[in-house]
Amino acid sequence: MTTPTTATAAPASQTLSRGIRVLEVLADAREPLSIDDLARRLDLHRSVVYRLLRTLEDHGLITRDTAGRVQLGARLAALAAGVAHDLHAEALPELTAIANELGMTCFLAVLDRDECITLASVEPRHAVAAVAQRPGARHSITVGAPSKAILSILDPAEWPTAVDDRLRAEIAETARRGYATSHDEVIPTVQSVSVPLRLRGGQRPAAIAAVYVASPVEPEEIAQRLHRSAGAIREALGA
Repeated sequence: MTTPTTATAAPASQTLSRGIRVLEVLADAREPLSIDDLARRLDLHRSVVYRLLRTLEDHGLITRDTAGRVQLGARLAALAAGVAHDLHAEALPELTAIANELGMTCFLAVLDRDECITLASVEPRHAVAAVAQRPGARHSITVGAPSKAILSILDPAEWPTAVDDRLRAEIAETARRGYATSHDEVIPTVQSVSVPLRLRGGQRPAAIAAVYVASPVEPEEIAQRLHRSAGAIREALGA
């Protein structure tokens, strides 16, 4: 699953690659960062980071607060709206319904090379506290319930080389029962239940999931509710 554009090969455009890394670091930080913070995390000179930020700011992709700290700009939301637009549009009402019924944060995840990316997320309307799962969040495809759900519908030849015997067994169990679970794999103390979302040819493998700290609802019941929504999404997409 690793392609020549990953870290094992030099990027075709170093400047573009660095600009994208700035956006990735800001997305992971979840809070505004100073130029010095960015320079340290990117291992680049402050002047290089400053020039990158000027260009990104010109395009509305980042903004700065009154203290000069940097955060992602609103223009990114407009760009993100075009990613898997139909899937996003059909999934959002279903995610909202699940979140409010179960009192859990629900999200849609897709496979992107060796990572699992959150495409859309909905927090429950009336919950006292809910787990935050922001769109754009990503983690290795080898951890987390959505990752196992996605891998369960892929041919093993498409799995990353990092899949070990333990994970292979968990993927096999996911395929057998139709849903995956995880606990403390991506976020400490957080549990997740996920089901695969089989889509028509050409679309990236996906999954829908619910995340929570504790719940009286059994994982199998959560999975059943997720499967109903997965079916509704597939029907709406004609998949």
